[in-house]
Amino acid sequence: MVKKWLAVSAAALVIFTGCSQQKEEAQEHSGKEVEDVGKEVREDSYRSPLTGIVTETESTDRAFAVMVNNHPVARPQSGLDKADVIYEVLAEGKVTRFLAIFESEKPEKVGPVRSARDYFIELAKGYDSLYIAHGYSPEAKELLQSGYIDHLNGIQYDGTLFKRADFRKAPHNSYITYDNIKRGAEENGYHMDEAPAALPFLTKDQAEKLSGEEAGEIMVSYGDPAFDVIYEYDNESQNFHRFNDGEETVDLDSKQSVLIDNIFIVEMGHQTVDKKGRKSIDLTSGGRGYLFQKGMVNEVEWKNVDGRILPFMNGKEAGFLPGKTWINIVPSIDDISFESES
Repeated sequence: MVKKWLAVSAAALVIFTGCSQQKEEAQEHSGKEVEDVGKEVREDSYRSPLTGIVTETESTDRAFAVMVNNHPVARPQSGLDKADVIYEVLAEGKVTRFLAIFESEKPEKVGPVRSARDYFIELAKGYDSLYIAHGYSPEAKELLQSGYIDHLNGIQYDGTLFKRADFRKAPHNSYITYDNIKRGAEENGYHMDEAPAALPFLTKDQAEKLSGEEAGEIMVSYGDPAFDVIYEYDNESQNFHRFNDGEETVDLDSKQSVLIDNIFIVEMGHQTVDKKGRKSIDLTSGGRGYLFQKGMVNEVEWKNVDGRILPFMNGKEAGFLPGKTWINIVPSIDDISFESES
């Protein structure tokens, strides 16, 4: 077995392992523009804008983005298996939090819902999302009160739109249903009938020719074992499964696994800005990243394109596989070394 060790600073660690190493230097999809995937489907078919999955009707639904708690006592969460795109980012200290973006599927309920941070607001804004959180940092509160983004917040709607579960303790027990999201949008005059612009997706031909170095297992550490993430690729389903602190990430109610088609790990500058450990994260400068697809990995560059964090290879936009995408933002990736074992 060949192990890939991605050595990084103490702030973040990524390890990926595979059974073999493909050494093609020319990566099939890296030098190509992402083509119009609509050419490959029936004229009466459409694609979901954030998953690229073929649909029979054109989506006109606005995306909504929910801050989801990742504290150990908040697991397993509700609704993550329905999200099209999930960002995992540090909040305070070594604690991560999720921004789950929904469009193609509507969860019955989502949660536990946690408080807003300014950089999560910026990420949600990139999809013109209705932003949903319970609480806020001072910087996030200022943005929300300025009208920067349409939003629903549990501070104003605790006990009405947001409900407290009795099987968990505050602040890890706030939930919101999709019905209450629609109700809150209507009460505030927020439109919910305009789909976001589509993400770039690989064509069927590009997906079949996808190459890279094998990476059947990925580890991302934010410095606390309780928040260590492991992704394992399932050759049969052709999806990655996600594990947190040794437990698979599943939906609380359905017990369905969170299955992922694209894992995008990006390095961004982090600064601690107050005594509580809150952070400022550089979402705009671009930098290094790794894109994992079909049990393989390619080194990429990330860029912020209209508020979205997207992968580029050889200066050109790299496409996602149709399906679900998980984006891990980490403070630092230093260098790569390899270790082989039989």
